[in-house]
Amino acid sequence: MNSWPKVYLPPLEGIEYPSLKLVDSNKGLVELDNGSNFAIYVCGITPYDATHLGHAATYLAFDLINRYKILSGSTVNFVENITDIDDPLLERAKRDNQGWQDLASKQIDLFSSDMSALRVLPPDSFIKVTDSLALIEDFISRLDKAGYLYKLDSDYYFSVGKFLDQMRMPIEQAIEIFAERGGDPKRAGKQHQLDPVIWIGNRDGEPGWASSYGFGRPGWHVECTAIACNYLDKSGSNPIIDLQGGGSDLAFPHHFMSAQIVKAAYGRDFAKYFVHAAMIGLAGEKMSKSKGNLVFVSKLLTQQVDPMVIRWALLSGHYQQDRQWSDNLLAVANDQVTAIRSALARSEVAQSEQLIKDLASDISNNLDTPAALARLIKWAKQSESNPTVNQSGLVSRTIDALLGLAL
Repeated sequence: MNSWPKVYLPPLEGIEYPSLKLVDSNKGLVELDNGSNFAIYVCGITPYDATHLGHAATYLAFDLINRYKILSGSTVNFVENITDIDDPLLERAKRDNQGWQDLASKQIDLFSSDMSALRVLPPDSFIKVTDSLALIEDFISRLDKAGYLYKLDSDYYFSVGKFLDQMRMPIEQAIEIFAERGGDPKRAGKQHQLDPVIWIGNRDGEPGWASSYGFGRPGWHVECTAIACNYLDKSGSNPIIDLQGGGSDLAFPHHFMSAQIVKAAYGRDFAKYFVHAAMIGLAGEKMSKSKGNLVFVSKLLTQQVDPMVIRWALLSGHYQQDRQWSDNLLAVANDQVTAIRSALARSEVAQSEQLIKDLASDISNNLDTPAALARLIKWAKQSESNPTVNQSGLVSRTIDALLGLAL
């Protein structure tokens, strides 16, 4: 399907880009090579509710990676899915007496509008699960032929037992988290409590599709793996993609299971790097649909909040640090954006060459946006007290390209 409109990425000349360093959830600090091809897969939304600030913070983080890799010379292939058939979507549609396709369509449109307002670069491929059922079935058949699929009643499960030595937590903790995040460890008849469902046989009243595994719908983990491998496995490389990204709540079980499913299907590793963004909280609690404490991007926009202020506020905290949203954070961001705009409106500003080098260095250092924004604030103050050069346009283009801040 079509993603949101392209976002202009201003060309920057004469800037040296240090190699991008990121904290991988498994390996710690890693350094990515500049140039060459770069394949990234980011898990998209389940479209049953509007984009909240936790979503926005995650997609901003991977937008920064996308921008930096493009600017530093890589050919990036960025794929993002939409999980437009899943239990939460069906439950919300039933609760609201609404068709699930209508609900999904409206929320996808709203998400796209929010991402466009926040100046997130659109993915090269924006893929709905319901448009991918044939390729998902083909992927499932790989698991079947490799001997990793088994049937339980009308459902099919992936046998993960051979891969559990790759798990980085105690089995008891994994089972608890698995149950909290959509798994069914207590189901009788499973070969292992952590085996994830791959194909869900049809239940009364639910949508389903015909397949060689019966009438039903795919499970969560296999959807992402099938889509990612179909759109990004172009060279037979090992690993198949460079980077798998998403929120920290996806690290287990979703990204762990995705990696093992690909290993079983292809005999190759899925991703070279696994990078996760932290959670956004409100009043001391994680922001989540279950708690009902969400702050929505679309609601802020309807309240006439400048989307660049929202982006600035989210970038003011480090993407891998759990942090809190508040009205005060938004007010401070508004004041700081106003100060930067005031500086950029000057005919002469403070010397900017070192600022630009430092901004690139900050982003290369595991997306250190708090340091980058602090530099901009300092530069704005210097531009008031000691303006000497006509470089406001250069600074404007730089922060637009590197940070996505069109000020």
